[in-house]
Amino acid sequence: FSSKGAMMDNRFATALVIACVLSLISTIYMAASIGTDFWYEYHTLSPAENITEAGRSIWEEFISEEADEKTYTDALFRCNGTVGLWRRCITVPKNSHWYSPPETDMTTNCISFSLSDQFMEKYIEPGNHNSGTDLNRTYLWRLQFLLPFVSLGLMCFGALIGLCACACRSLYPAIATGVLHFLAGLCTLGLVGCYVAGIELLHKKLPLPGDVRGEFGWSFCLACVSAPLQFMAAALFIWAARTNRKEFTLLKAYRVA
Repeated sequence: FSSKGAMMDNRFATALVIACVLSLISTIYMAASIGTDFWYEYHTLSPAENITEAGRSIWEEFISEEADEKTYTDALFRCNGTVGLWRRCITVPKNSHWYSPPETDMTTNCISFSLSDQFMEKYIEPGNHNSGTDLNRTYLWRLQFLLPFVSLGLMCFGALIGLCACACRSLYPAIATGVLHFLAGLCTLGLVGCYVAGIELLHKKLPLPGDVRGEFGWSFCLACVSAPLQFMAAALFIWAARTNRKEFTLLKAYRVA
């Protein structure tokens, strides 16, 4: 029976190692998606170097702290913009002067969303403060800001519990680690859903121009991949802990008998 117990221990250890690797990869993916600016990308057929004087004024408003949603969204449409959870970026010529010929030397300028921007109300008509609050878009925007940090926090807390389990030489606390990873996966799925819904609602209010194409970027894809990895890690943690507990109970009953 002892050889069978050793085989079971090796199986549990393998499951825990795989779960830890999946957890680490999902954490890296989640952190990378939060810190990068390619959740959504706009591609325009009109080259950015041909920006008119009006376009340059939009660019100046884009980098202003007082830029409203419609102003910076129009700039994103026209200047091959990208949007992340924390920043928005546009691609423009390095020197945009009326006396300069069109340039092919481009640069990417980014402006960060402040905390007040993250919790600012969204309006039924973007840019029109008198149109009333759009509650759906407002709360979707706030959730897409908060959920990734909740997800990372749950995974970090689960990792601490896992370390305590290793120190105690017990697999049973790994159940808590699995539950926390499962909750983190739900938060990540919620983040992805909120972001997709928010983008769709925004584009209903501000439709894409005919020469502009929008698509989800690789930062968004990292978050999408992170969620199933969290669920797989959670399943392995819970399976190893519960099965090991059951085997330990059977072994104890066998010895008593």
